[in-house]
Amino acid sequence: MDKITKEKRSWNMSQVHSKDTKPEQGIRSALHKIGFRFRKNDSRLPGKPDIVLPHYRTVIFVNGCFWHGHDGCKYFVIPKTNTEFWQNKINRNRERDKAEIKQLLDEGWRVGIVWECSITGKKRSEKIKNISEKISLWIEEGFEERFIEF
Repeated sequence: MDKITKEKRSWNMSQVHSKDTKPEQGIRSALHKIGFRFRKNDSRLPGKPDIVLPHYRTVIFVNGCFWHGHDGCKYFVIPKTNTEFWQNKINRNRERDKAEIKQLLDEGWRVGIVWECSITGKKRSEKIKNISEKISLWIEEGFEERFIEF
């Protein structure tokens, strides 16, 4: 049984947005501070990546652990109500993500994924700064790694 009312659940879900989330804004801000210039949510590319760095032919997705089914993560728990619906939805999201990443890689793009769990919680600012520095190293020096998760 759900612990909150149907109306409250509906309101909670209405507050979830697909772009310009706090984790995205944090990563974009940190990358901008260290000198990167990028496009946001470029609809010309598969999956509308959250961050597109054309100069480096690199895209970055900032994925919510629940919505993208981050295995082994404390934020990814299938709800106990309407379980079949949620399992199907998360599986469709995962399959779509795989196809979009493959297409980007096939087109010569480098793909990075920042998981929500790696930049939220206590010491959020410090985590975002550390991840953005790792991203910077990968972009500028990790040319052999075409796909990476942070």
